[in-house]
Amino acid sequence: VAMPVLLFYAMARVDPEDILNGPYLAAYLGGQAATFLIALFVALVFFKRRLAESALNGMASIYGNTGYMGIPLTMAAFGPDWIAPAIIATIINAAVVMGVVAALIEADLSVGDGITGVLKDVTSALVRNPLLVSPILGFLWALTGFGLAAPVETFSKILGAAAGPCALFSIGLFLVGKSLRHDALEVNWMVFLKLLIHPAITWVLAFHIFEMDIMWASICVVMAALPTGANIFILARRYDMYMDRTSAVILISTVASTVTLSLLFSQWSDRLAF
Repeated sequence: VAMPVLLFYAMARVDPEDILNGPYLAAYLGGQAATFLIALFVALVFFKRRLAESALNGMASIYGNTGYMGIPLTMAAFGPDWIAPAIIATIINAAVVMGVVAALIEADLSVGDGITGVLKDVTSALVRNPLLVSPILGFLWALTGFGLAAPVETFSKILGAAAGPCALFSIGLFLVGKSLRHDALEVNWMVFLKLLIHPAITWVLAFHIFEMDIMWASICVVMAALPTGANIFILARRYDMYMDRTSAVILISTVASTVTLSLLFSQWSDRLAF
């Protein structure tokens, strides 16, 4: 309830030029693409998974919990004025990663209504997803150049302030009862890719390949370093495959990220104004 309000409010107040940040988009998408290809290759060749399962393996290695963990952490570490990069990462995950992986799964399984049907289902789900719709509406409002009316701004501040703490609390609830007993080697490999390889590749791109503001670059790496998001389990359940492994990756990466993210923030604490 609170998160869509926060996303709309944040996007409605930013400069549209900041949202269309080419270097940031290139670094974030580049890190995802490189990690996904590594995961896909290893899953196909070494774990002997079919393409559909390999696509879910790759998704688990790049699909971060940007919405319900990345945005609250960005607010806490960098301040509310710097959540635009986290919102962009959330939109990319929802609109790009989900769509590509769903298309690969459908191409392999050739079930249901075919790739046209699955793209229709994915598009329908995205249109009804408040985490995608609300920031887009906020961005469209920012393009108009008008400010927000006082009642709307007050409402957004009050309700939006609840999004961060509620999101972090809900993650704890989600972790209850998840299994860790399926294909430990494969699961730990995906966690390794997600928490170490993905942010490392993104760090090289953000700090050494593309030129961007140090805060944007830092948040780009943080978004890549986040644990696996829960939406991958929804996709796995839709096709009735890889559910045990995806739930295990979500749990282990979330717990392990308390260490990796803490180390990441501690390395920057002397250089950035958290």
